[in-house]
Amino acid sequence: MDNKILATVGGIAITEAEVNEFIIGLGQRGQGYNSPEGRKMVLEQLVSSRLLLLDARRNLIEAEAEFKARLNKAKENLLVSYAAEKVLAGAPAASEGEARKYYDENPEQFKSGESVNASHILVDTEEAAIKILEEIKSGKISFEAAAKEYSTCPSKENGGSLGDFTRGQMVPEFDTAVFSMEAGAISGSPVKTQFGYHLIKLNSKTESTVIPFDEIKEGVKNMLSEDKKRRALDSKLNQLKILYPVDYTL
Repeated sequence: MDNKILATVGGIAITEAEVNEFIIGLGQRGQGYNSPEGRKMVLEQLVSSRLLLLDARRNLIEAEAEFKARLNKAKENLLVSYAAEKVLAGAPAASEGEARKYYDENPEQFKSGESVNASHILVDTEEAAIKILEEIKSGKISFEAAAKEYSTCPSKENGGSLGDFTRGQMVPEFDTAVFSMEAGAISGSPVKTQFGYHLIKLNSKTESTVIPFDEIKEGVKNMLSEDKKRRALDSKLNQLKILYPVDYTL
């Protein structure tokens, strides 16, 4: 029961509801406190807060000038936040039709990046890489078997497979080489990077495509809704500058 009293401090009750409210207020971090031990920690924190509150009242801290100044500043900040929230809440959410229109007019913003699936063999010297490449070209050994036997990269356990990746995820020299290759090809010469010498096999290449609207429509609607909120706040501020002229002295 939310109204169950868990502790009293100076005769004032702390309820289950207060503990629940505190945990909810922590957001995702609150999940770590939703256990008997965690809830006990929260209760102790509420007890400590209540003790300090009662002591502050007993010592009439509310009457101190410094406290009044801080309270007034906090009130101003809260009013600003609340006023902004009211403006933002009044901005209409974007419709699916608006999202579709934006999507159709800006296809370049919704392209999936070009990606490849590649494997490699990494060794320390160019001579070793060339020797391995010759063995592969002669049919003496497959690329995957050579990776397992010679490569110094952990990917050797998977025949050198690096899986799928897009431009920019690999070091520049490797990136340039692999994206210039044709699917099914093996690099004609070793590619040098800071890690050593690579032999690269391009397993497949996926060209950049426009992501289907249904897959991203919610994201587009959220983006447009946030833009509406921003414009609503900008409009309100411009109106207020007419009502309350701003003079800059910088």
